[in-house]
Amino acid sequence: MVTTLQRILSALAGFAAWQSGMPNTVAATAITGNDPITDDAYFYGQSPPVYPSPEVTGGSQWAAAYQKAKALVAQMTLQEKVNITGGTNLRTGCSGSIYPNKRLGFHGLCVSDAGNGLRNTDFVNAYPAGIHVGTSWNKDLARRRGAAMGGEFRRKGVNVLLGPVVGPAWRVVRGGRNWEGFSVDPYLSGSLAAQTIEGVQSQGVQTSLKHFIANEQELNRNPSSGLEAVSSNVDDKTMHEVYLWPFQDGVRAGTGNIMCSYQRINNSYGCANSKTLNGLLKTELGFQGFVMSDWGAQHAGVSTALAGMDMVMPSGDSYWGDHLVQAVENGSVPESRVTDMATRIMTTWFQFGQDIRFEKPGIGMPLDVRQPHVVIEGRDPSDRPVLLNGAIEGHVLVKNTNNALPLRNPRMLSLFGYSARSADSLSPGPGELIDIWRFGLTSLNLSDIASGLHSYIAINGSIMGGGGSGGGTPAVFVAPYDAIAMRAAQDDTAVFHDFGMPNPTVVPSTDTCIVFGNAWASEGYDRPGLSDNFTDSLVKTVANQCNKTVVVLHNAGPRIVDGFADHPNVTAIILAHLPGRDSGTSLVRLLYGEANFSGKLSYTVAKDESDYGHLLSPDEPNGNFQQFPQSNFTEGMYLDYKYFERHNVIPRYEFGFGLSYTTFSLANLVIRRVKGGKLGEWAEGGIIPGGQADLFDKIATVTVDVRNTGRIPGAEVPQLYVGIPGGPAKQLRGFDKPFLAPGATVQVQFALTRRDLSVWDTAAQKWRLQRGQYHIYVGPSSLDVPLKGSLTLR
Repeated sequence: MVTTLQRILSALAGFAAWQSGMPNTVAATAITGNDPITDDAYFYGQSPPVYPSPEVTGGSQWAAAYQKAKALVAQMTLQEKVNITGGTNLRTGCSGSIYPNKRLGFHGLCVSDAGNGLRNTDFVNAYPAGIHVGTSWNKDLARRRGAAMGGEFRRKGVNVLLGPVVGPAWRVVRGGRNWEGFSVDPYLSGSLAAQTIEGVQSQGVQTSLKHFIANEQELNRNPSSGLEAVSSNVDDKTMHEVYLWPFQDGVRAGTGNIMCSYQRINNSYGCANSKTLNGLLKTELGFQGFVMSDWGAQHAGVSTALAGMDMVMPSGDSYWGDHLVQAVENGSVPESRVTDMATRIMTTWFQFGQDIRFEKPGIGMPLDVRQPHVVIEGRDPSDRPVLLNGAIEGHVLVKNTNNALPLRNPRMLSLFGYSARSADSLSPGPGELIDIWRFGLTSLNLSDIASGLHSYIAINGSIMGGGGSGGGTPAVFVAPYDAIAMRAAQDDTAVFHDFGMPNPTVVPSTDTCIVFGNAWASEGYDRPGLSDNFTDSLVKTVANQCNKTVVVLHNAGPRIVDGFADHPNVTAIILAHLPGRDSGTSLVRLLYGEANFSGKLSYTVAKDESDYGHLLSPDEPNGNFQQFPQSNFTEGMYLDYKYFERHNVIPRYEFGFGLSYTTFSLANLVIRRVKGGKLGEWAEGGIIPGGQADLFDKIATVTVDVRNTGRIPGAEVPQLYVGIPGGPAKQLRGFDKPFLAPGATVQVQFALTRRDLSVWDTAAQKWRLQRGQYHIYVGPSSLDVPLKGSLTLR
């Protein structure tokens, strides 16, 4: 049995471990014996309490909207304020709805999935997925993609786009939702999230940056019978320097709302965690928007209100609604807290002009597209270049032996593999919404699901996105085979294909064989593995018969390729990720050299799954914690390339790696301190959205010359890494993507801010700019950094 004294000691030790920056493993070590913990009082104190919930102030760019909201909410009754804090069923295709207040001219809200394009409606596009944007390393493209998506949401009457995703942060390599986000690196993820937010919100549509915070696995993400949700146990330093970092960028970019997550954080549920919501988000980051629950992530009433959640989805009736009115009337919740909830929600409504732009929320979101309805065209033809270029730039060429690519007037192509064609079970519109919700456009047949083939691959067709709420329902999709067949017809190239046989025969007159495979992922599941024998065997069978074999893998996350990468006849490997609607069109342009590869990996590809160590798989309930699963983030900051470098593990393809049809050189590294820049040890500025204002002051600049030394146009991604005293050997702190003509040179400049060079001091609870030498590295990948220098701060 666990005694009261043990609980108290455990709670105190947990709080001390959290604040000191040590990984919180107290829960796993504070008791002995095999008795399971059955009372969550054992965990009290592991997530420090922070009360009361800070009220919105209208700081920075939010002042005018705040004043309008404050005046409107002042006219509301308690019941009217409560009404806008919880979702309601308005019988539309919106993922969630807030009921209008006609008396006061509030039109209501329609909120819908997702961060890769609007789903569950007609006449919309499926955009390149988050992982595809991450491997593009293109900030401008991320912003333009965001604006294009925002335009579609606005035309369809959707006030809130449920995205982008920066949590999960890819801690678990096999995480089922990693593909929705941009990268395992917090700097790259935060940079692209900020651009996406600015793009979406330029169209008057709010973003819901998610999932806050440390939401890193699908296994046990929700409580079930006799089992609580998994607890992400994160120390204070790791929380700030890894998991909070991209959310900080999103708040600074002005995201309208943030979605709290399903799982527990240091044994307190994410939507009832006062430390993360009141403390980190609303106090440290000065967040001026509202906090929305993930769907069904509310597990209590009063505590979620006091902890800082402002809106519950999909329904407010379970714990709030009339219960929240009663809680105010009996003194459990101060009415000022409900007033702040409503004011935050209304502030965002005014901030993006939604009082004018959204008179009919959800107008383009019919409950059932198969029934007669008002048809609203969501697409804008001017967005086609964004879709196509986004698809092109996220493909990563990782092998190209003897210039196997680009293709040069092939007489005959032979195509193999299940991922070349459109899925068999895919209907013209979202007629199979349950299937698509689960698997995106993998659209697995029921027989495939029953046979277990879904464990690794979508066996019956190409994937352009992952599954779950982040999946898309596009009006148009071009599969690789469709685009290749059309190009071949134009060139009079013969095409042989065999998409069904596991042991195909190659026609001897073939110039090039192309084998298509995929690696799917979906919300609700973590990936069972990073490779599959079916695809590896198929590749080797073809390569044994064809001396020029090109492998194209549509992968929703890291994919191990060592099963065939060294085969002498596998001359090219393309990690094609999740390109969206123009999957085939973009691939053909790359295969034939009409476009150049410029993608870079936003994660590390290992040689073997075991190389990822304990970060490979989700944590499962065990020992004393069978009823309260624990996930201890003992690796701290050392994820992906930082983990590989720390443990001296050589990857197959490193973070930031990617080939091109041309060549580049980097030269002339210059590091300069900014004149007049304040170099005090501690940040001293006031709080603005994103944190203390002077965290974003420039401390130094780094410049390099990038030259295209090849014969064709192309784009290089110079990457700046910093070795901060006492931290990982390298941390990404800058990148750019110049497009260059043959022989052209451009100077790229990186700005290093106070935040870029600081560490979180757990004792002072501030960002600290240490004294000492900072190592500076610039190169085309995390392992290839030919330019080296240093910056000394005294």
